[in-house]
Amino acid sequence: MPFLSLSVVNFRNLDFDTINLLGKEVYFVGENGQGKSNILEAIYMSSYASSFRTRNETEIIKNGFDSYSVKGFFKESNEKSDIIKVSYANSKKTIEKNNKKIKDRKELLNTIPCVLFCHDDLDFAIGEPERRRFFIDQSLSMYDEKYLDTLRRYRHILKCRNSLIKEQLAKKENNREMIELYNPSLISEGLIIQKKRKHAISQFNRIFGLLYFEVTGIENVSILYDPSWKSSDENEIIAFMNEKYDTDRVMSTTFYGPHRDKIKFIRNKQPFIPTASTGQRRLSALILRIAQAAYYTEITEKKPVLLMDDVFLELDPDKREKIISLLPEYDQMFCTFLPGEPYERYMKDTTKIFRIENGRWYE
Repeated sequence: MPFLSLSVVNFRNLDFDTINLLGKEVYFVGENGQGKSNILEAIYMSSYASSFRTRNETEIIKNGFDSYSVKGFFKESNEKSDIIKVSYANSKKTIEKNNKKIKDRKELLNTIPCVLFCHDDLDFAIGEPERRRFFIDQSLSMYDEKYLDTLRRYRHILKCRNSLIKEQLAKKENNREMIELYNPSLISEGLIIQKKRKHAISQFNRIFGLLYFEVTGIENVSILYDPSWKSSDENEIIAFMNEKYDTDRVMSTTFYGPHRDKIKFIRNKQPFIPTASTGQRRLSALILRIAQAAYYTEITEKKPVLLMDDVFLELDPDKREKIISLLPEYDQMFCTFLPGEPYERYMKDTTKIFRIENGRWYE
C-alpha cells in the first residue's frame, strides 16, 4: 500500500506531528471543523504538490506562522520506498522527491495516483462547462504526460492570441494577419486535445452508464462530448477560425476551440441534469469519480489511492452501501465521517480508525 506515514508542520489546524497511515482503509472520524478534511488535503498535497481546496498557499498556513510543510512516506507496489516533501516559505514553494528538488509537478503524476471524491465534485454535474473540461483533462493527465504537455502548449498559444486581440482593440488596430498567424499552431495542439478527450469520454461511457443503472435503476444515462470545432480536418478549422475573426474581436477573446468544448450528461439523447433530482445529480458526479478510478486502472494496470471527503453524507443507507460495493479496486482508501454516521458497517479487518479533535488524531 502506498502511504505509510504523513508528517505535517504548520498545515491548517493540524498538530506538528507524524501520523501512521499503515492500513488498507483508514477512516478519520470527527465533528466538522476538527481537521478531517485537512488531513486528506495534506495527503493530496504530498501526491500532487497542490491543494484541492485553494490556490492561495497562505490560506494553508496555520495561524501565527509564515510557512508550512508536508512530507509523505509511501511504498510503491514494487516495494520501492519514496518520500515526497512539499514546503512553502518566503512566498516560494519547494517540491522534493527523495531529497531531490523537482521543478515540474508533472514529475509526481505517476508516483501516487490519488482519486479525490469531495463535495465540490457536484460542480461536474451542475457547474460551468469549465469544470467538466477540468475533470476530463485531469483524468487524462493522471497517466498521459504528453497530454499535459499538449494542454500547456495550447493554453500558452491561446493566451498569446487573446493578448494580441486585446492589445489591438486597445490601440484601435485591426491587423488580422498577425492574429491568424497563431491559428495553425493553436489548431494543431487543439486537435490532439480534442481527439484524446473524445476517446476518453467514449471509454468512460462503457463504465459510467452501467454504474449509474446499478445504483439508481435509471437506464441510458451517458456522457456526450460536444467539441467547439465540429470538424477534425485542420484546413477546414483554419478556414473556420479565419471566418470567425470578427466574432473574436467583438468578444475580445478566442471564442472557438477546445477551451470552449462542452461535456454533458444525457439520457435518451436529451439533457439529463436539468430534469434530474438533487440526489441524481450528486450521484452523477460521484459515479463519474468511480469511473475515473476504474478507467485509470484499466489504462495503467495500477490501483489508485481513494480520498473520500464526506461524500456519503447526503446519500441514504442503501445508496451508500451500493456505492461502496461498486468502488473499483484500490491500493488504499481514506474516508472522513461524522461521529453519528454508520461507518462501522463499511469496516473491514484491514480498517484503521482515527478520532480527530482540534487538529489531533487518536487511534
